[in-house]
Amino acid sequence: MELRTYQQEARESIQSEWEKGIQRTLLVLPTGCGKTIVFSKVIEDRVRLGERVLVLAHRGELLDQAADKLAQSTGLGCATEKAEQTSIGSWFRVVVGSVQTMMRDKRLQQFAPDYFDSIIIDEAHHCLSDSYQRVLAHFKDANVLGVTATPDRGDMRNLGSYFESLAYEYTLPKAIKEGYLSPIKAMTIPLKLDLSSVRQQSGDFAANDLGTALDPYLEQIAAEMWKVAQDRKIVVFLPLVKTSQKFTEILNRIGFRAAEVNGESQDRAEVLADFDAGKYNVLCNSMLLTEGWDCPSVDCVVVLRPTKVRSLYSQMVGRGTRLFPGKTELLLLDFLWHTERHELCHPAHLIAENEEIAQAMTKQIEEAGVPLDLEAVEKQAAEDVIAQREEALAKLLEEMKRRKRKLVDPLQFEMSIQAEDLYSYVPSFGWEMAPPSEKQLQTLEKLGILPDEIDNAGKATKLLERLDKRRAEGLTTPKQIRFLEQRGFQHVGTWSFETAKRLIDRIAGNGWRVPEGINPREYHVE
Repeated sequence: MELRTYQQEARESIQSEWEKGIQRTLLVLPTGCGKTIVFSKVIEDRVRLGERVLVLAHRGELLDQAADKLAQSTGLGCATEKAEQTSIGSWFRVVVGSVQTMMRDKRLQQFAPDYFDSIIIDEAHHCLSDSYQRVLAHFKDANVLGVTATPDRGDMRNLGSYFESLAYEYTLPKAIKEGYLSPIKAMTIPLKLDLSSVRQQSGDFAANDLGTALDPYLEQIAAEMWKVAQDRKIVVFLPLVKTSQKFTEILNRIGFRAAEVNGESQDRAEVLADFDAGKYNVLCNSMLLTEGWDCPSVDCVVVLRPTKVRSLYSQMVGRGTRLFPGKTELLLLDFLWHTERHELCHPAHLIAENEEIAQAMTKQIEEAGVPLDLEAVEKQAAEDVIAQREEALAKLLEEMKRRKRKLVDPLQFEMSIQAEDLYSYVPSFGWEMAPPSEKQLQTLEKLGILPDEIDNAGKATKLLERLDKRRAEGLTTPKQIRFLEQRGFQHVGTWSFETAKRLIDRIAGNGWRVPEGINPREYHVE
């Protein structure tokens, strides 16, 4: 099987991390981008080295999927550790194991601590739980790869308490842009749903309270869905089985062909097959289909299980992002959720770089009244946010002028070079959160950056890497940026070193005054 470019890059990056001695590393791929294929190829590489590999997951469907993809893409067979099935005595080099089975002392003690050389954790955002940690602690010297689709820095930060590095990340916008996933159009349905009385439980909304809070709105939601999505193939996520069943009845009453599945459904496989084949055009479920189920023809997702957890939201939306013949986009329906805190996931959170941009995007989508392309909305929101930041920055620069600093403030530098990844950076891993080293601070100051504002090693590392890269590409230095922007020139960070040098030489030759005929605010480089 020939890997896509990003899949091969991911495979090589993971091996590179392990070769460098980084034992626990992460792979982040959006749902639908072939994470199982990537880790199957990584497993193949490790088996060739003579290693034994364990694939850990928390659901049977994920284990079956891993075993199937491994066989299809590499020809490797595997043994299973699940309930009464055991791999003990098997000659297979790969084992797929249920974490609920593997965590039991009696089962774990059958394996020597060095039995597995590498461990793959599917849906790695679950791996911080006690059950996973018990298994990982037993095989403490094994290399570990966590695979997740989580798009959120908060989730990444939590994972950073166990994992040491991010080997490779492929983003949702990039996957859409490169044609591997369906474009997403988001629409806010103008229904105000009040969640202010819903309790919090384990960091999210309590499912029982959500079901009660949603009940009064189900008829209206169904009517709004009929207006905008009656011809689409829809998956609806709801908080409770009884809410899901009630909503299915309402949908059928108004003209949809709806079915419902839950953990107790005896005919689940049949219903899913019928939905796939087109017998139904709406499938309601109470969080059953968030992982391990694929139906590429789904072109509308309705999230009626509001959540604060980005990984969960991403999993729900991921059921509709795969490509399918004739499918032009995924329609994602959102609502005017009223909560006491603004912590709820919205479509914007799938691709927004930070909360500031997400809020600006959500406002645009809510006010539009029609489906909007998420990427286009993100671009506009990012521009608006940058404009606001530039206004605030101008005030800061005025203060800086008065203080006559000889060094450029990191924020000025980042804004000038338009580096969103730098000014919205949040450290994820332990080493990134540590204070910057004395050597890093001295180097930053030597290169013209004021180091006082840099409070962690991750940010210092990123800044130094960017400065190196800019020097290699022949772009402006921090000192050039400070000199020219103090005189009113705009976005000097995007200029070449030579362009800035020529202009500074002209200013110097004019008695350190801007030459007649040059308006700094309107000045454009050739």
